[in-house]
Amino acid sequence: MKTTRRDFLKNTGFALGSAALLSLSGCVKKETAEKAVRSFGFQVWTIRKELVEDFAGTLKKMAGFGYKEVEMCSPLGYSESGFEPLNNMSGADMRKIIEDAGLICSSSHFNLGELRDSLDNRIEWAQGLGMKQMILSSFWLPRDTATIDDYRKSAEELNIIAEKTKAAGIQMGFHNHHMEFQKQGEELIYDALMDTLDPELVKMQFQVAVVNIGYNAADYFRKYPGRFISAHLADWSKETDQQVPIGQGDVDWVDFFSAAETGGVKNFFVEMSPEKFAPSAEFLLNM
Repeated sequence: MKTTRRDFLKNTGFALGSAALLSLSGCVKKETAEKAVRSFGFQVWTIRKELVEDFAGTLKKMAGFGYKEVEMCSPLGYSESGFEPLNNMSGADMRKIIEDAGLICSSSHFNLGELRDSLDNRIEWAQGLGMKQMILSSFWLPRDTATIDDYRKSAEELNIIAEKTKAAGIQMGFHNHHMEFQKQGEELIYDALMDTLDPELVKMQFQVAVVNIGYNAADYFRKYPGRFISAHLADWSKETDQQVPIGQGDVDWVDFFSAAETGGVKNFFVEMSPEKFAPSAEFLLNM
């Protein structure tokens, strides 16, 4: 079968054009990822003992790794988890120490009890720190007995709480754990929460660690555009069946950060075991 010069040019031109488009798409995705990862922080939960023993020194050490932001745990709500000594410090005093270490604090985790009972106090503390986000860490409903309706009722309560934080100029968020990625019948708990939470009042903080049970953050950023405020970063290796420093596992980080822009994510916080903070920061700095 003969190929004319016109056919040859037509076919090769199409192929080259397709290749160019694919290459351009990859470059755009990489550029978007690089733009998104310019500033990243860490969550203090896994280093809470060290943090409480030497607040300023621990923050300076983390800044030395390349972190620019810190996400706190509210000392009032987390007093029984080791944070009680920090509860004597005002938001303004804590802010000065954080900023002296070269960091900023725009977010913190809170538990539902303190948001119910001490919301005005916690808003005042958050404002003293200069926070723009207050994140509910979990509803902590009984894993074996809680129903979808229980989750919906809790989400409705959070909508009401979020009206007050919004009036104070602070965005409320919700942080998932693995428990929200379980199904009851055919319905995924996380999707039920997304249906119930007001998209303007409550944004989501996605925990990337659920990748180990088959849920990818990038898929949810694209499924629910604009619904996210931040993300907790972690990586997972199927080969070793364990968590590994960011960049050494199976998460496609270029795709993640590209999709994060669609999701509306503004802040990225590494949350891993202490020894993984330094290599994770090195990877993010080199992206």
